[in-house]
Amino acid sequence: MQHDLRLRAAARAIYDACYPSDDWARFGFDEAERYGTVEYRQAVDAAQQARCVLAARGEQLTLSVLP
Repeated sequence: MQHDLRLRAAARAIYDACYPSDDWARFGFDEAERYGTVEYRQAVDAAQQARCVLAARGEQLTLSVLP
């Protein structure tokens, strides 16, 4: 994921929204990424799923606009 900056940013946004403090997760995003925590893997999975949904929506919208 180091090469996909948009996916990483999405995973960070999801991670920060789901685990906003130390009460929710032991590590911040960067440390969780380094250690490959369950919370980090869940955030990455959610980002990948969101990317698929958003890409499909974008393609459908683009196709429906064309004459």
